[in-house]
Amino acid sequence: MAPRNLFVFGLGYSATAFVRRSAGDWDSIVGTVRSAEKAAALKAEGIEALLFDGERPDALIAARLRAATHLVLSIAPGEAGDPALLHFRDDLLAAPNLAWIGYLSTVGVYGDQGGGWVDEATAPNAVSERARRRVEAEAAWQALGAERGVPLALLRLAGIYGPGRNTFVNLADGTARRIVKPGQVFNRIHVDDIAAVVQAAAERHASGVFNVADNEPAPPQDVVAFAAALAGYPPLPDIPFETAQLSPMARSFYADNKRIANGRLARDLGVTLRYPTYRDALSALWADGSWRG
Repeated sequence: MAPRNLFVFGLGYSATAFVRRSAGDWDSIVGTVRSAEKAAALKAEGIEALLFDGERPDALIAARLRAATHLVLSIAPGEAGDPALLHFRDDLLAAPNLAWIGYLSTVGVYGDQGGGWVDEATAPNAVSERARRRVEAEAAWQALGAERGVPLALLRLAGIYGPGRNTFVNLADGTARRIVKPGQVFNRIHVDDIAAVVQAAAERHASGVFNVADNEPAPPQDVVAFAAALAGYPPLPDIPFETAQLSPMARSFYADNKRIANGRLARDLGVTLRYPTYRDALSALWADGSWRG
């Protein structure tokens, strides 16, 4: 059997969860990180982690890319575009055994839909500069996949949470707030479900767009209230969105109001979400103590 070699640009929270889940699927795993400390920690797990700051090419990264059979992208595009494409496009085109590409994007590309439902056939409606860059990066990767003749999956992720990144952490450090904007809803996705989706997409050489989101878009204040009750905190007061002290980044999330349909996960990837709602995920995180990370 031919070797299966995985290369991951951006071994962050989601991509590392995928790598750990699927470690037995690969003959080799190589990825990029931004710090020597992270590289050393991953090396201890048997993962070759190479430093890449997005600013310059690297001969060792290029060599590992040429050996890759499966490629996962989990880095945000910058002003100049996608760093991996900027510095390694020719190496990817020359990779003789490349068989599949997965690009981890965001449901932010759909922009504001006035609370309506969107599915994979919905056209992007990006408004923010950050979302527009994502749309451009998606198109650039689709173009490379077409030129190379390789299936490419656009995996659009909803709000990511899991161990170490969740409402219980915010409650414990005193940053949790019940911000209320009438009619506002968000979808979320547990990091373990992201890992399962990417693994299934890679195994099936899936192509096209997949919305990686839970089954229940919900108001953010409901999530905070549920977590607080579960953890025994007193009810938090409602804070009107108009008067809430939010960073520009946090405020920008509230500019988009939509409900995400995720039908392709089960239909085309055979994935049943382990945590279909925030209640399932938060209950599990609290019960086993993994919320601390």
